[in-house]
Amino acid sequence: MNDHGFVVCAFNRTVSKVDHFLTNEAKDTKIVGAHSIEELCRKLKRPRKVMMLVKAGSAVDAFIDQLLPYLEAGDIIIDGGNSHYPDTIRRTKELEAKGLLFVGCGVSGGEEGARYGPSLMPGGSPAAWPHLKPIFQAVAAKADGEPCCDWVGETGAGHYVKMVHNGIEYGDMQMICEAYHLLRDGLGVSDDEIGDIFDHWNKGELNSFLIEITRDIMKFKDTDGSPLVEKIRDTAGQKGTGKWTAVSSLDMGVPVTLIGEAVFARCLSALKDERIRASKILAGPTNVKFQGDRKQFIEYLGQALYAAKIISYAQGFMLLREAAKEFNWHLNYGGIALMWKGGCIIRSAFLGDIKHAYVQNPNIESLLFDPFFQTALGKAQDGWRYIASNSVNLGIPTPAITTALTFYDGYRTERLPANLLQAQRDYFGAHTYELLDEPGKYVHTNWTGRGGNVTSGTYEA
Repeated sequence: MNDHGFVVCAFNRTVSKVDHFLTNEAKDTKIVGAHSIEELCRKLKRPRKVMMLVKAGSAVDAFIDQLLPYLEAGDIIIDGGNSHYPDTIRRTKELEAKGLLFVGCGVSGGEEGARYGPSLMPGGSPAAWPHLKPIFQAVAAKADGEPCCDWVGETGAGHYVKMVHNGIEYGDMQMICEAYHLLRDGLGVSDDEIGDIFDHWNKGELNSFLIEITRDIMKFKDTDGSPLVEKIRDTAGQKGTGKWTAVSSLDMGVPVTLIGEAVFARCLSALKDERIRASKILAGPTNVKFQGDRKQFIEYLGQALYAAKIISYAQGFMLLREAAKEFNWHLNYGGIALMWKGGCIIRSAFLGDIKHAYVQNPNIESLLFDPFFQTALGKAQDGWRYIASNSVNLGIPTPAITTALTFYDGYRTERLPANLLQAQRDYFGAHTYELLDEPGKYVHTNWTGRGGNVTSGTYEA
């Protein structure tokens, strides 16, 4: 913000950090410091704009409570952390009732984005946006000459969009890890060569920040000259946003299967001690090295990654559309794709294709109905199926890549076996079913001759 001509007042509850910051990183800038919340609020121009970056949960509420005595009507509080969207909805309503404006702003980009331009996803009190727009759009990353920041929507919309962004990030990372696993253990490819493969992929349709950093990680050597990545314990951490996305998808009945599998893959990785014991007693394929055409396998693996990526984003945008209906948000899906195209962790050239799809048809039901993505999936399909079947035969888990293919096949299937499922439910629980030629009419059958005509109430659990 200072780099773009805005005067900033910095505060940290550990006030020694404020002094250190002012005499080091902020030296010879217009940045000023504050040693208390009262001093911070006193130094800000009205309407005050207070942006906090603290851990999600009770810390946000505690900080808001400390701010309240020093704020007045029209002042703006901005939460730039990864807060859970229901908390943001609640805080927006509570603070608006006090005459204050609240913005839950998703922020993505890591260390580089924090310093040189992140992706910003603000939502909350609409009246706050005119005051924040010049600042946020100036400091945000730029893509196609436009800022990767725009107003997302009311109440918790900004944090919801950031949550889905993080869920998609989980999926992207898991798919990349599955590709690495297949190359390393299935083909026996060296880490340096894997880095070269990712470098090649990054020059084509898979061009993205995560592919780029994976290339760098694969080539990074420890002090003894060996690949550092191979010395890292294979237990993945998580901070909750992927889980929140999966839970929200279940609550809304949207099959966001790939993000769910990515979350479960992290949970499985945490069972390290059990996996060590299981590896010694549970049988798997006897031939764990691929014997076919390596060059073709690598080409097909790139196609599978691309196809699964399309499915993941299609599922993510399906969830955004359902959330917009649920909470009466007015989301600009093409604008969201642009916000994600630069500055953030999932930034990629591919997001330009998503933006184009929504520009062409803002009301499209699913990205899978867009001609570009239909064609792309058609071209990648053979390679995708080849990788899925080979991963099973090799005994190498690819939950994200294969669940994406399963979703695709389910989505394109006119008649699924849920007719049998409905019959089973009606048989054991009198839950009723609809007939193909009478949709909307629920009937019950006495399947055994020993049942009655009483049926269960119809409801969605």
